[in-house]
Amino acid sequence: MKSDVANVTLAEIQAPVRRELDSVFDELARVVKADVPLVNDVSEHLLRVKGKLFRPTLLLLSAQAVGQITPKEVTLAAVAELIHISTLLHDDSVDHSPLRRGQPTVNAAFSHEVAVIMGDYLYSRAIEQLVKLKSQESLEIMSRVTNELTIGEMREVVAFDGLDFSESDYESMILAKTASLIAGACELGALAGGEEWRGPLRRFGTNLGAAFQIADDLLDYTATEEATGKPVGQDLREHKVTLPLIVALSRMNPDERRLVDDLMADPSPEDSEIAAVIQVVDARGGIVAARERASEMVQRAETELEAVPVGSARDALSASITYCVERSR
Repeated sequence: MKSDVANVTLAEIQAPVRRELDSVFDELARVVKADVPLVNDVSEHLLRVKGKLFRPTLLLLSAQAVGQITPKEVTLAAVAELIHISTLLHDDSVDHSPLRRGQPTVNAAFSHEVAVIMGDYLYSRAIEQLVKLKSQESLEIMSRVTNELTIGEMREVVAFDGLDFSESDYESMILAKTASLIAGACELGALAGGEEWRGPLRRFGTNLGAAFQIADDLLDYTATEEATGKPVGQDLREHKVTLPLIVALSRMNPDERRLVDDLMADPSPEDSEIAAVIQVVDARGGIVAARERASEMVQRAETELEAVPVGSARDALSASITYCVERSR
């Protein structure tokens, strides 16, 4: 990890494209507007907290690194964010999650039916914008990405209560569920510079996305509710099997394994059960091993970035790597 970008903030990463990101938010508001009052109510709820706009940031930085940002890239950035939000809506509904970004989820504030339909609406609006851009490359990239996202979601369903879920299974899941969209955003940005940049920036995004998801899964074991805006141990509460637990399972003694089995068998585990499993996972090296795996993906991302022209945009992309694995929320 580069020491000169330690403790980097998202605002610092976004500085080279701050003006364009403001335009992305305006574009989001334009695209989601509808004649249906309920759609507008949900959209207002979603946009009330701007979110990190991390995927649009990567897209715009990629475009700036190899070419220049035009209104097309701003629209593509909005498309990437719409696809991301649509997957969150479906995720929260499937998981029955009560909070997202520190505020009630759409399924909690409205209903599960509204959350699913709104997710479909945002996805369809994103595709409409791609069609209007008349960019075959963009359509190809996002068609691939959305298919991978769906496969990733299905792999995650398999991981529920799946204590035989392997490290290989987990990696396949996160590459599809998380890394695919981050890689797609970087590849969309690469189109601003030409075909030669698509491969390096897509691979950069793939490795960055994998590190991002591992770091996110680690937060469930290491962070606080105040930091993340969602309950501590939520993945375990939902019987979701992620890398720290997968690694630790093979190292547990029978009594420790019984704690995990009991938690997975309990439809509403107590905080004390969750805390006990977290302690065992930590003691058996699951957290350390997951951090090491994230570091491996980071190194791969940094290697891919070496092919990108030197400049402030590449520096910001490099800083985004550290941000992904060291963030606290």
